[in-house]
Amino acid sequence: MAKLALEKLTKIYRPRGRAPVLAVDHVDLEVGDGEIVGLLGSSGCGKTSTLRMIAGFETVSEGVIGCDGRPIHNLPPARRGVAMAFEGYALYPPLKIRDNIGFALLRGHQARADIDARVAALARLLDIEDILDRYPTTISAGQQQRTSLARALIRRAPLSLLDEPMSQLEPQLRAILRARIKEYLIENRMTTIFVTHDQTEAIALADRIAVMEKGVLQQFAGPPELKERPANLFVASFIGEPPMNVADATLVEEGGQRVLQIANARGAPAFRLALGGRNPNLPPLQPGTGYALGIRPHRLRVGLAAADGLTGRVFSNQWLGDQTHLGLDIGGCLFVAVTEGHVAAAVGEGLPVVLPPEALHLFDRATGLALSHGLAAETMAA
Repeated sequence: MAKLALEKLTKIYRPRGRAPVLAVDHVDLEVGDGEIVGLLGSSGCGKTSTLRMIAGFETVSEGVIGCDGRPIHNLPPARRGVAMAFEGYALYPPLKIRDNIGFALLRGHQARADIDARVAALARLLDIEDILDRYPTTISAGQQQRTSLARALIRRAPLSLLDEPMSQLEPQLRAILRARIKEYLIENRMTTIFVTHDQTEAIALADRIAVMEKGVLQQFAGPPELKERPANLFVASFIGEPPMNVADATLVEEGGQRVLQIANARGAPAFRLALGGRNPNLPPLQPGTGYALGIRPHRLRVGLAAADGLTGRVFSNQWLGDQTHLGLDIGGCLFVAVTEGHVAAAVGEGLPVVLPPEALHLFDRATGLALSHGLAAETMAA
């Protein structure tokens, strides 16, 4: 168990004959004792470089890595108290699977009976009991990945680092193992950082998630806050499936009232939002300035008429077995709505749509920063 702190952590790659590449840009991050943290982002965002710097496999260009109050970024990997499951598995070909898993304990001269018991327990956890006496070259990529994961988990190190720990597994097995692994980490109070590009995996496993893009930490928060209070447009659009609906908005003055004019993709008016006076947390808005209005698909209310509601023309209707995903054209502005159960609506049909004011998010279009989560506003047609 350990507390980890990253201070201004930076990684600059300097390939010969090419311009330097800033892969990780002054990341500040604190991980609590026993906390499970996910590094989430698209390919090339800097998450694996961050993990490898913590492990000691990449040098730190700038900044400090501290563990339990002591700097460790200049220590060799073996002295950092870190266990790592590699994305490339890095198994030992001459050793059977059971000896690959228990290798670190064998080196520590623990009793063979104790090692065998812990190997068997992790093999049951990860559903690889039937391959313990085989060799790495004779098993599938998914089995190799689970072996690498077991080898890291068995150590119960002060800090566990997992690089894409379940990327090779089929969806059903992945869902089962996520729950088992999280229970194991919590039960053994293991401080853990894992890298993933799969937001479902991050939300299921992590206590908090660090969302990264272009080497920059965009937001570090729990899953509910990332969904309901995104720090910026990138997080709003990246987190959630389907992602947040976002439309361009411009503030105008109409008879002394502030109105957000929502535009469609062609720049034509789609609908309007009259801002009330009950927005104490909303910073001053400037007329003529560009903003972005966002709303999560599951927060749109469809099929319930309201005095301040709008009409959405259905352009797609996908029934997924437990949810319906509706594509709606509201004044030329395209939104996706998610509803529970089946909605029997034909393409071209008009449905009443309500955008609950408390579910609206407003962003600065130029900087992408969030300005408000929830608006006191009244919806009006264009």
